[in-house]
Amino acid sequence: MTPRERFIAALERKPIKGRVPHFELVFYLTMEAFRKVHPSHRWYGQWDQMEEKERQLHREDMADIYIMTAERYEHSAIFLHPNPGTFEETIRLIDIVRDKTGDKYFLMLHGDATFGIPSGKDMVAFSYRMSDDPEGLKREASANVDAALARAEQFAKYGGLDGFALCADYCFNTGPFMSPSQFSEFVTPHLARLIQGYRDMGFYTIKHTDGNIMPILDQLVQANPHALHSLDPQGGVDIAEVKRLYGDRVCLIGNVNCGLLDTGTEEEVIESARYALRHGMPGGGYIFSTSNCIYTGMRLARYELMLDVWRKEGNYE
Repeated sequence: MTPRERFIAALERKPIKGRVPHFELVFYLTMEAFRKVHPSHRWYGQWDQMEEKERQLHREDMADIYIMTAERYEHSAIFLHPNPGTFEETIRLIDIVRDKTGDKYFLMLHGDATFGIPSGKDMVAFSYRMSDDPEGLKREASANVDAALARAEQFAKYGGLDGFALCADYCFNTGPFMSPSQFSEFVTPHLARLIQGYRDMGFYTIKHTDGNIMPILDQLVQANPHALHSLDPQGGVDIAEVKRLYGDRVCLIGNVNCGLLDTGTEEEVIESARYALRHGMPGGGYIFSTSNCIYTGMRLARYELMLDVWRKEGNYE
């Protein structure tokens, strides 16, 4: 099986042999790993001023970074972050990666359209709107989903893309921003419609959110994504409990504690990786990853330590 096929098998909760699939939403440490600036750290203010030859060199360079990351760290999937982010540049990036790798890797883009935690400057106003203008807020939520599905239709017609990561964060470490009843009104029906729309087009969906998801876990599963990502131990999420409750309904991704990768001991990192594997692997339907991403400021050696555990202990018979 190719890495892409193994990734899809895990998303579909089918049994596989060999090593558990692995990927990260983002691997930002490309300067340390490859001496190259990550595409999301670049600013192309003069993109349109460039000659096409120069633009193509940048596209090729960005594609190479994603591919080098997947190859060195054995990722089964690549989450593309196109820069610039226009539809035209996005499909060019997809084409370049596919031309270089064929169908080896599962390719995904960001595709969320639901309300996440508002920014600090918008939080009060958004909270008032839930009370003062609930119908207007729901119309806005519905329009956001319509726009996302229209965009996805373009990608479906073009081809080359496998799915979407839905990255709106809903939760703090202490719990969700909205109460469960508010979440059921302003998010869940729109999330479910978004996911079903993607499914109808043949796309896979991975719902990411950090924080303590337990008060809304039932609603997230009800929305029917192929996978839940993060399973954030810093938010008190125990992968063993989530696996017990919903492992027969949704693929689980993550749970290796990013906080420990940053500030814990090596022994704590090893134990966190081991715990995620021990409780995520049984019965299939698990993809190994951190509880967020390999973000700027993380020590590369800690990520490599986590992968050492995966290579030794993340193997099915």
